[in-house]
Amino acid sequence: MTPRVALVLLVGVLVAGVPAHAQEPDPHADHHGAHGETSGQRAAGTGHRTDDASSDLPAFIAPVTDEMREAAFPHVHGHAAHDTRVNAFVLFDGIEWRSGRAQDGVAWRNTGWIGGDIHRLWFRTEGDAGDGSLRHAQVQALYGVAVARWWDVVVGVRQDVRPAAATWLAFGIQGLAPGFFHVEATGYIGSEARTAAHAEVSYDLLLTNRLVLQPTAELTLYGRDHETLGLARGFSSGEAGLRLRYHLTREVAPYVGVTWVRAIGAASDASHGATTPPRDVRWAPGLVTGVRVWF
Repeated sequence: MTPRVALVLLVGVLVAGVPAHAQEPDPHADHHGAHGETSGQRAAGTGHRTDDASSDLPAFIAPVTDEMREAAFPHVHGHAAHDTRVNAFVLFDGIEWRSGRAQDGVAWRNTGWIGGDIHRLWFRTEGDAGDGSLRHAQVQALYGVAVARWWDVVVGVRQDVRPAAATWLAFGIQGLAPGFFHVEATGYIGSEARTAAHAEVSYDLLLTNRLVLQPTAELTLYGRDHETLGLARGFSSGEAGLRLRYHLTREVAPYVGVTWVRAIGAASDASHGATTPPRDVRWAPGLVTGVRVWF
């Protein structure tokens, strides 16, 4: 007999023997049935496999109970949705040198917060200086509360330092609009029933992982004439900008760009000492170079 024929005969015997063994009757089947014992009860006593998932575990491992699940995951049901730790964030959105008509000098914008996921204390500062003097500066302290996934409502105080001291009650909203446009809109109430409002929008367009193009736009209006500041009722000023920044790291990004400053009404000629200036529009284009830093 050749080895190949022997191998074929061996495989045939093995295949023929499998069903015969599988169909062998259980000599104790009638005995178990007479006592009303189910297959699940027999498996529990002998350690045989059943359809119960817990029976897949070895006999020396205790089955998982609800008490064990609660001990391992105590906050699965009704857990706190937000972290309770106190964090902080500071962003210098722009420390820049501006050059151009009516824009020569240094300007800055700064914001930050301290608090948790829901309640935070915000601060904002901004200003500019030129010809060796501080031309414009203000600081705001605001309490903010998250009212939606991307939105905060804020209320607090704004203090103007230059060109004249003034205190305002501030309230507004800030967050990310659909499309990830960053929006900030704030209203102000000052002494003698003066009112003002400021709104700005910006967007980060990622050209690469490090190169970001940021268009910005902002507008300010006043409800009444403000003789001390040389401002007329209505739209006071606006600015549009386009900045291209490169992230050396996540925290540090130098940039270059161009801005157009738009002074409307009395604000357009306030720097020239006009007492009743015409309500015209003056555009002041300029170049900017700066750095964006956060920590």
